[in-house]
Amino acid sequence: MKQFTSVLDVPDVQALIREALALKANPFAHQHLGKNRTLGLVFLNPSLRTRMSTQIAAQQLGMNVITLNADKDGWALEFQDGAVMNGNTVEHIRDAAPVLGSYCDIIGVRCFPGLQSREMDDSEHIMRAFIRHTGKPYVSLESATLHPLQSLADAITLTETRPKHRPKVVLTWAPHIKPIPHAVANSFAEWVNRLDVELVVTHPEGYALNPKFTGTARVEHNQQKALEGADFVYVKNWSSYSEYGKILNQDSTWMLTQRHLLETNQARVMHCLPVRRNVELSDEILNSPASLVQEQARNRVYAAQAVLKQLLENN
Repeated sequence: MKQFTSVLDVPDVQALIREALALKANPFAHQHLGKNRTLGLVFLNPSLRTRMSTQIAAQQLGMNVITLNADKDGWALEFQDGAVMNGNTVEHIRDAAPVLGSYCDIIGVRCFPGLQSREMDDSEHIMRAFIRHTGKPYVSLESATLHPLQSLADAITLTETRPKHRPKVVLTWAPHIKPIPHAVANSFAEWVNRLDVELVVTHPEGYALNPKFTGTARVEHNQQKALEGADFVYVKNWSSYSEYGKILNQDSTWMLTQRHLLETNQARVMHCLPVRRNVELSDEILNSPASLVQEQARNRVYAAQAVLKQLLENN
């Protein structure tokens, strides 16, 4: 593996999950790999789990870590080639990225979509610019369309807790107070389609995700029907993709509660965090044994560590 931007960069998903579980059992076994190597983390957007888990993962591999809050501590970046920079941007990515590449052995960047132009966000212009101009192995800490480190952690969590039978996994839309990107939902579907599970995506009309990512998943607009017999329920909000970035529905009945779980197979419930309690997901579930959200967060460390380990070994 030379970079990590999506599941498509991973030659063997099951092998990467096994690697992460081995690191979870013995996190300091490979500290020699990162000796005298530096990981540079660039955050254009806020982060809690991604930031801390990736730093911890790198340190457990013996790496030095430098973190830049580019939206606060750095210069405003320009990404448009040929731009006349007489406005708010101060430094071009063509100048900044090579500097980062000269300082660091691996680069990780977190950026969100603008949710204004579907074409612009789908092009992943920010991520592609960093990859092109740093010249170093790249880890996506979330991009405009995908969040692969989160989804690898989700896949690890599903693997650890899956029943003996082939499980049914339901990705359900939830209400939210503002437009939310598609990255987590896209990425979850993309990764789970590589596992031996039945995947169902349920959402109100108008919230269909990009089929490029949902693939063979069954789509069901009746949430309760979708939940029947589910072993896992992944709760996540996303804005409309067809009417890009818009909120079309704020139906509070889609918030997952214990009532929704009555027809499931004693489903375990997942969410990437942060979660708006009693808007997306009820307290009664989040505070119950059904919730896997803390284990997902814990597995973020070993997802990042498995990825960094392979990049160190292969570069």
